[in-house]
Formats: sequence, C-alpha cells, structure tokens
Amino acid sequence: MSSAKQNHSNQNVDRLTLLARSLFTGFIGGVLWSLIASIFYYFNFMEVSPKSFLLTSWINADWTDKWLGNFFTILIGGIVSVVIAFLYYILLKKVYSLWVSIVFGIAVWGIVFFVFQPLFPNVPHITELSLNTWVTTICVFVLYGTFVGYSISYNYEDWQKAKPPQSESSE
Repeated sequence: MSSAKQNHSNQNVDRLTLLARSLFTGFIGGVLWSLIASIFYYFNFMEVSPKSFLLTSWINADWTDKWLGNFFTILIGGIVSVVIAFLYYILLKKVYSLWVSIVFGIAVWGIVFFVFQPLFPNVPHITELSLNTWVTTICVFVLYGTFVGYSISYNYEDWQKAKPPQSESSE
C-alpha cells in the first residue's frame, strides 16, 4: 500500500511539473511573439502594435511611447499568454496535432480582433486595417499558437510515454 501511495504522489508531482512547464512555455511564447510583433510594427508590417492592445488602451502616459512601454508590453504579453497556455492545457493538451495548434492560433487571433476589439479604443476595427496588417497578425498568431500549443501537446505526449504502465493489481 505504501508503494501505491508513493506512485500516486509521484504522478501528482509529475502532473504539476507538466503544468508548470506548460505555463512557462506560455510565458516564453508570449514574450517571444510579442517581441516579434513589436519588431514587425516597427518595420511597418502592421498598423497596430501589441502596445495598442496591452498597454496604451488603459494607460495614457509619456513613458508608454518609449522603450519602457515596449518592455512592459512584452512582459504583459507573457503574462496574458500564461492564461492562454493554461486554457490550451485544460482543453487541448491531449491532442497531438500541428493543425490543432494552428487553428488554435487563428482562434486566438479571432478572439483578439473580433470579440475583444471593443475593449481596445486605440485599435481600429479589423475592416479599417490594411491587408498587410491582416496577413502579418494572422501569421504571428498562427506561429504563436503553433509554438505554445504544439509544445504543450508534445510535453504531455512525452509525459504519457515516460509514465510507467499501471498494473491492474496495484489498486
């Protein structure tokens, strides 16, 4: 019986480690793709920057237009991405498919640009944005969804393979 309790305890620790790795993946993905989106905005591939969504919609200060504003935007992008990664972990971690991750990225893009758009007064409606902005933002979100989603699914699949098989007599 003590062996069964130990095995159950190890599985709980492994599951928490898997969740922590998934949340960390979400943070890194948010930071990375917020940084890349900011670079795309700087080089005029997009008409809206991540800063328009994450920072300047709620804060009107001079420092938001400087490097500190970009830094906090990227940090906030990482924090928001932790929540998105948690949702992916809860809903789709067992689905080990690149296509699901791509669709997830497109779904996040749709939620940001259609559902949450009224929350961002600094961002024009999607119909007022250029085709370059559409294509670039969709690509960034597809790559973000692929990075976060496929990494979480891969970690889950790897964890499943590493688990020792459970025997029926251990119950």
